[in-house]
Amino acid sequence: MYLNCHTYYSLRFGTFSEEELLRLAKQNHVKKLALTDINNTSACLNFVREAPKYGVSPVLGIDFRNGADQCFVGIAKNNDGYQELNEYLSYHLHNALEIPQCAPDFENVFVVYPFEKVLLNEKHDFLPHEFIGISVKDLRRLPFSRLKKLKHKLVVQQPVTFRNKRDFNAHRLLRAIDNNVLLSKLDKNEEADLEEKMFLIENLVEVFSENRYILENTQKLLDQCSVHFDFSKNRKPQNLKYYTGSKQKDEVLLEKLCLEGLPKRYEKITESIQKRLQKELRLIKEMGFVSYFLINWDIVTYAKKQGFYYVGRGSGANSIVAYLLFITDVDPIDLDLYFERFINLCRANPPDFDIDFSWHDREEMTRYIFDRFKHVALVGTYVTFKYKGVVRELGKVFGLPKEEIDALGEGKTVALKLDSMAKLVLKYGKLIEGMPNYVSVHASGILISERPLHCFSATFIPPKGFATVHFDMVIAEDVGLFKFDILAQRGLGKIKDTLAIIRQNRPEKVNFDIHDVSKFYTDPVINNLIKTAQCMGCFYVESPAMRMLLKKLEVDNYLGLVAASSIIRPGVAKSGMMREYILRHRNPGRAEERGHPVMLAVMPETYGVMVYQEDVIKVAHYFADLDLGEADVLRRGMSGKFRSRDEFEKVKGKFRNNCIKKGYDEKLIDEIWHQIASFAGYAFAKGHSASYAVESYQSLFLRAYFPLEYMVAVLNNGGGFYRPEFYVHEARMLGAAIHPPCINQSQIANVIYGKQIYLGFMYLRELEQRVMQRIVAEREQNGCFESLEEFVDRVPISIEQLSILIRIDAFRFTGINKHELLWKAHLILSKGKRSGHPKLFPPKRQKFQIPKLHTTDLETAFEQWELLGFPLCSPFELLQEPPKSKNGQRDLHRYLNRHIDIYGYLVTVKNTSTHKGERMHFATLLDQYGEVFDTVLFPPVAAKYRFRGRGIYRFYGKVVSEFGFLSIEVIKMQKQDYVPDPRYADMKTGNRKRLATSHRLEGLGEF
Repeated sequence: MYLNCHTYYSLRFGTFSEEELLRLAKQNHVKKLALTDINNTSACLNFVREAPKYGVSPVLGIDFRNGADQCFVGIAKNNDGYQELNEYLSYHLHNALEIPQCAPDFENVFVVYPFEKVLLNEKHDFLPHEFIGISVKDLRRLPFSRLKKLKHKLVVQQPVTFRNKRDFNAHRLLRAIDNNVLLSKLDKNEEADLEEKMFLIENLVEVFSENRYILENTQKLLDQCSVHFDFSKNRKPQNLKYYTGSKQKDEVLLEKLCLEGLPKRYEKITESIQKRLQKELRLIKEMGFVSYFLINWDIVTYAKKQGFYYVGRGSGANSIVAYLLFITDVDPIDLDLYFERFINLCRANPPDFDIDFSWHDREEMTRYIFDRFKHVALVGTYVTFKYKGVVRELGKVFGLPKEEIDALGEGKTVALKLDSMAKLVLKYGKLIEGMPNYVSVHASGILISERPLHCFSATFIPPKGFATVHFDMVIAEDVGLFKFDILAQRGLGKIKDTLAIIRQNRPEKVNFDIHDVSKFYTDPVINNLIKTAQCMGCFYVESPAMRMLLKKLEVDNYLGLVAASSIIRPGVAKSGMMREYILRHRNPGRAEERGHPVMLAVMPETYGVMVYQEDVIKVAHYFADLDLGEADVLRRGMSGKFRSRDEFEKVKGKFRNNCIKKGYDEKLIDEIWHQIASFAGYAFAKGHSASYAVESYQSLFLRAYFPLEYMVAVLNNGGGFYRPEFYVHEARMLGAAIHPPCINQSQIANVIYGKQIYLGFMYLRELEQRVMQRIVAEREQNGCFESLEEFVDRVPISIEQLSILIRIDAFRFTGINKHELLWKAHLILSKGKRSGHPKLFPPKRQKFQIPKLHTTDLETAFEQWELLGFPLCSPFELLQEPPKSKNGQRDLHRYLNRHIDIYGYLVTVKNTSTHKGERMHFATLLDQYGEVFDTVLFPPVAAKYRFRGRGIYRFYGKVVSEFGFLSIEVIKMQKQDYVPDPRYADMKTGNRKRLATSHRLEGLGEF
């Protein structure tokens, strides 16, 4: 009897989940009801999936509204009707159109107009599928309206939006947030009625007892409605069924591609390779995943034709078929990758392929997929209300001052004497926190379906311009839609750009194949970089944590790097197994002494320690006797929404029961479960780690043999883990001469000539993009500039923009001091005016006698700091007092287990908490010789000393070694002062020469 029910996917309107709606229906003896969220279908599929658990027959529809103004409710008779509704809503969402007051002539949809709207619009003619909705509140007015004569058109439309008064209050707050108004100013028309609740079905029938025909009409309508989606374990995939159009052709093509790939990938095709290939092909065909592989092959084939670099990773990297199709560059035979992690007969979903492209190329690849295949959409995701955001929004709704909102957001409630308003913010903040705020786009997922995606959901168009479904990846998999992951990654952009820079700067050296990574694995130069952690700028191995791990593990080979790539993940460290792995790696015999025989038997390569995702499957299968399907449920259930699923809870119980039956000690069971629970959701599949290691080796090869070109590419791709200044510093340490932007040498991005690196105009934060483009275009077309005057004649520019270029010394080729150039610039251009377009004859300019001016190195450094964000000299040269200690990273070994006095320029700080919740810091710094060292501030010291932003700090602490990695346990520290900025120091001492000069120049105007 309920045709108009909302969940909190009626965004900023509804107040509870689809499961709460079903629970409410069961409590009120409702056997069939329609979910009709407002202009949204996010909850629909999960509503259908969950409904049988509550004894409810699900009906789907959409409540079409313009804001809070209800136009009509569309209720699907069947799946075709649901598709009609989705297509209609999507058309309006895609084109940002208002919903018409009258519904179109649907074929498989019932339309219910609200009683009030029909009265106001004086609609008289109704099509067979159109009805008028009567709520409990409307019953009082029905006898006095003209609509009482239309008995055959009246149905029950009792909206369901709230469970109680608290929900109503939350609803009002959500509406105020949506309208960006104070709660006291919220228009009543923006609210739902307090009576939009679900009543016991018996009570509802009693209320309508005098109008039984309305109940009969409603029941008749509901009886004609039924939708079905297959959520069973043996559901068929809904992805594109056949790549070529037929099953036979697909299978023939896949086999042909594999046979073509064999001699390209393997010099000697052994029997084990043949057996592995045949086993995989048989399973891929049996599971119906042939088209899935061919689609991925199609995507990477197009990328190769376009010259786009890519890396294929994910569990699919465990597959020899993927290796032969060049979807991945990871050899599963060489790495002995666990086949059952990739695919098994108990697994309903296909293997996961994450294909990384350069951030430059990803959008074109996405567009290709949309153009190449018929039914395509991006996967959605839900952006929920987070605590700070809720507090900020509710603070505004209640009219709290900004300072109080900030304090509440930071959790500083003790310092505040909370008034009633602040208490309400916190009270309702907890209720609203976690609710969906809006639907966004999954970071990488693309759906390629056999049927139109409007069979499953409406779609919207985010800023990137690609249709996106309303549901997330979990629901997509539930219904049999398996995403293709197309990701953007800057690491690949670095590799691609480095190769282009090498061709330009050192063309004679382009005699290598960047994809022939097997040669890199045995290169002693590259492996020494890994062992010594000289990996600045290199993909996945440059962070302080990774640098620390590489040194502790003494990694100097490919397999070691593969393991390190997964060990560094949060879960392994959280379970305490990172430390145990290092201990077992460094101490032969410890594994046999400490490890369980079953664990050692299934994971000998990692000393019986779970490192990779497939280790969870191995342990669950061999240690706890779960079948492979159950083991995979366990692996998937360790992260995200799946953890709360019934399937996961059942498998979790079986894991424990099986272990008890096998006679394992309770303590051992708890320990193994703790390891699984703490790390499975974060760990990589081994093939995934191997893919990362491949890209790391490619980056390391370029870093080893073309270090300056590589650093330029790193900078041009936005850097990496660190700020740009540290990659500039690294380039200098590697032998480059670094120059600030130059009118005649620089491009928008950084550029290198031999060993001379010219910073790009892009670092001048206040320089307009169009000015950069004009400079480069004019220079390329008509040659270099010879003077400031010529530059002004050729490039349209304002005095403000020109001043930025002069201050950074971009006209130093003229040999004229920049202060004198500023005089000239102001004489040529008055403030607020721009230079003209290039003229046929250069204008005659009056010559002026400009006083001789000078610039100090100190002035230059502070000018660079202001304009670039960092100085090009050593920051230690700017200290007010020179360092009292000459110690650097090179001296740490001499001070082992002793105290050291050392200065460091802050690179990065990691703030973390102990298991007791106490704050501590790990900091990485540069010493005065440009070398990196690390410090740790344990809670007592962290409570006393804090890092106060960028700058140079003096430390006193103890040098300690952990597995050979040296760091300093700080006892005390102090931030050091820089010299005053000389550009403003003159003003403070009364020397206002520059200010006066500026005023005089501004008053001169044009001559």
